[in-house]
Amino acid sequence: MHKAHPATLWAQQMIFDATQVDCTTAVVLKILDNKCKMLPGEMAAVLCIYDVVRQHPGKLFDDLAHQIIAQARNQPEETRERIHTLRLYAEANIPKPVMKTYKALLREGLFG
Repeated sequence: MHKAHPATLWAQQMIFDATQVDCTTAVVLKILDNKCKMLPGEMAAVLCIYDVVRQHPGKLFDDLAHQIIAQARNQPEETRERIHTLRLYAEANIPKPVMKTYKALLREGLFG
């Protein structure tokens, strides 16, 4: 049996609202679009969180978006344009102050 990543355990103990689910998805899109400035360990942590919360309801992303993300994690070249489009959609629809609040939650809960 392998030990779960600390971010997975943290996410399992949290209650994420729809906006936080969307923010998690947006950060994953940024990672997959190679536009994320996080350190590799931080990116791995966000991916673990996404794996926990992707089934929770958000407001912005449907099942197709999550299918595209799943495919991009295995075949990034085949999904580059679709990931880029979804990332731009996320950035246009999630206000910067909301994303800043979410990133502060991550820093405090995981990296602080």
